[in-house]
Parts: sequence; structure tokens; C-alpha cells
Amino acid sequence: MADSLKLSVLDLLPARTGQTSAQSIDAARALVKAADGAGFHRYWVAEHHNTPAVVSTSPPVLIGILAAASHRIRLGSGGVMLPNHAPLAVAEQFAALTAAYPGRIDLGIGRAPGTDPLTAWALRSTGPDDDPVRRFPEYVQQVIAMLAPDGVGVQIGGRDFELRATPCAVEAPPVWLLGSSDYSARLAAQLGLPYVFAHHFGTPGMEEALALYRSGWTGPGKPETFLTVNVVVNEDLNEAWRLARPQLHMIAGIRMGSLRQPVLTVEEAIDTPPPVPEEQFRQFGQSWLVGPAAQVADQIRELAATYEVNEVMVQPVAGAYAREPKDRSVAREDTLRSLGKQFCLAD
Repeated sequence: MADSLKLSVLDLLPARTGQTSAQSIDAARALVKAADGAGFHRYWVAEHHNTPAVVSTSPPVLIGILAAASHRIRLGSGGVMLPNHAPLAVAEQFAALTAAYPGRIDLGIGRAPGTDPLTAWALRSTGPDDDPVRRFPEYVQQVIAMLAPDGVGVQIGGRDFELRATPCAVEAPPVWLLGSSDYSARLAAQLGLPYVFAHHFGTPGMEEALALYRSGWTGPGKPETFLTVNVVVNEDLNEAWRLARPQLHMIAGIRMGSLRQPVLTVEEAIDTPPPVPEEQFRQFGQSWLVGPAAQVADQIRELAATYEVNEVMVQPVAGAYAREPKDRSVAREDTLRSLGKQFCLAD
């Protein structure tokens, strides 16, 4: 009997030592096929720039690639970092994706630039007086209006114009707000939008953010939310933590401001001393779910019950050994297939 809890996937398209961008994208194709076959509900890709360890720079391009490689699963952004882009460009991209893959596209939007100031400038080339982060609520509403089949009216120079993301739309993708603080929770409640807290960051405040979102809800119907969490599944607990070490090194590098290399292989992660004491190093993964499939599945159910959600988005963060094919993420695929069986998602 299938579990009532929905599982979804978050992917940053990690680039490990010796892996090209093309091979990382091939690995994502294989991963989305595994997720689709295992019965996962949706598959989102994040936006990060100028980072040696992450190939996920352009969510709409990657969503098109992954949608073409799958059949049923929903594809989306987790998320598009709106301060980096003109609202019309985002609306046009996701209107085109929705036209090509009706009923399968989500638009998740985040407020953080997700990169360094120089790259943020290069992405948008904004003037010194433009503050896209400050104008985030305005830009979110512009994207939603432009995505609507009827478009939006704009008055320029005393004349009225119509602006549409695509000329003959019959559907607009659902827009989600993403966040790791209470800002987006409040805004999502105010605008009546679904909301996701980025629990996979390991930052505190999820309970408070979800409470603010639910109590401040002003939209029609009920507030809609789910959680994200990092997972590694292996029946040998020690091996599961070995597979987790490359991602732990990546997180440590981000926290210490020293991420200057691709994701380490498992062998490299074991042989490379962490930049902080081992006890503190392990604490970077204290919110992760690591271990045998049945144990991780029970922890996911407990997390969902505690925060009263019916969907959990997992980021499979298991690393790879040097001997493994560069165009696959074997342990990440195994994680998804194992969890799919535990939840009977494909039934």
C-alpha cells in the first residue's frame, strides 16, 4: 500500500573531482529518471553561480533538459533567485516551459542572490540605484501577473500596453516562495502563495517560519508548504557517513569561506583533514538523515508529522568514489530508489 506522504527531490547538480559539466548534467538525467521511476512527486533544481562544486547555474535550461528525460514527475526551480533576473525574462522562460510540459512545471522563487556581488552584477548589470533585493515583493507580483494568460496592463507615457510572457497561454505554473528565514514566510502568507523553508541549509527557525506563514495566511484555500532535508541512505551506517563526508567538506568550505574546488570524492574526503575539529565537522550534518533506508524513512515520517506537512523534499547528498562512472551518481540514485520502496511511491 502506498504511503500518503509525498516525496520530492532537490538537486544542485554537484560537480565532483574530475567531472565535467556535461557529465554532471548526464548524472542529473540519470537521477531524474530514477526519481521518476521510483514515484517521486517533483524534482527541483537550485540556482548557484561561479561555484566550482555546483553546475546548477540556470534552472530553466536544466528544467527543460530534465523534463525531456522524464515522463511523469513535476520539474521546477528550487529556486530561481529573482534579484539576479528581470521579472519578464523569468516569466517568459517558465511560460515556455509550461507550454512545452503542461501540468509538470513549478516556479520556485528565492530572494537571495545566491552568489558573490561581482557575479550578481554580471548577471543583471543593474545600476547603482537599483536594489533588486529591496524590490523583491514587487518583482514577485510582476512575474505572477506576466505569467497569467491575460497578461498585465502597463501604462507608459500616458499610453496603455499589454504585456504577456507568452501570447497564447492556457496555463500558468504555480509560483512558490522559498526561504530560510521568516521574511519569505511572511510575504508568501501576505500574497497567498505556497511556501518552502530550506531546512536542508541546517539553519534554525523553521518552526517559527512555518507558524508565521500559517497564522498570517490571507489567500484563498489553505496554506501549502513542505520541507527540504539532506539525506544519505545506505544499509551500513558507517558507509552512509563515509558517503556523506564529501558534502560535509563542501558545507564546511562554504561556512569557512574557502570553497574553491569541486566536490571531493569519497576517498579524498576521507583523506583530507576537515578545516575544523572532527566533532564540529560532524555537526554540519546534524540535521541530515543518514543511515539505513527504514531508519531514514521513519525519520522523514516523523519530520513530516512534527511540522504537519504531507510532502518532504529530499536532497540526496551521498558522494561518489573515484572509480565510479563520471556520468552517474550511483549512491544518490540508490538513495532515491531505496526511499521509493520504503514509501511504496510507485504503487
